[in-house]
Amino acid sequence: MKRYDILAVAALALFVGACATPSPSEKFSKQSEVLQASQRSLDKFYKAEPKLQSDVTKAPGYAVFTTYGLSFIVGGAGGEGVVYDNRTKAHTFMDMAQASAGLQAGAAQTDTLIVFKTPEAMKKFVDEGWVAGGGAVAQAGAKGESVGPGTGENVIADANYYTLTPNGLQAGVAGAGTKFWKSKDLN
Repeated sequence: MKRYDILAVAALALFVGACATPSPSEKFSKQSEVLQASQRSLDKFYKAEPKLQSDVTKAPGYAVFTTYGLSFIVGGAGGEGVVYDNRTKAHTFMDMAQASAGLQAGAAQTDTLIVFKTPEAMKKFVDEGWVAGGGAVAQAGAKGESVGPGTGENVIADANYYTLTPNGLQAGVAGAGTKFWKSKDLN
């Protein structure tokens, strides 16, 4: 009987831990990590394509995400990022997840930059999130960074969508679904 009590207490502790909100200091620490990663990603984009710096500065706002993923026939990726409002200087922390299936193989860290053309497009992205599909991809990192606009269905109305794969290798053709949403823990 004692073994069941111990298991019940352990299960309850895991459940409470999973549902717990981060403390203010944990939240601030995590926000700082996301902001620093976002700035590192943005610097990589500027280095790979200097013209983007002007585009980002002139835009109503932009979003930067870093994701990590694996794929072999089926794949998945997840990450986090932030949307910056250039007018108000406010930022909104967001999460991202992707699932894919098809003729594909690889492992990569991918940086994503979304430059919004209108304040309405940015607001809709933040308030409603965004879901998209995917097409063919062939990107290599490490030795040769590549940056370019997203292809397939990864297009947001009134925004430019760019990806950069600085680490890893991905190739193939796959159907993918990507979802962006506001972070419940960091906002």
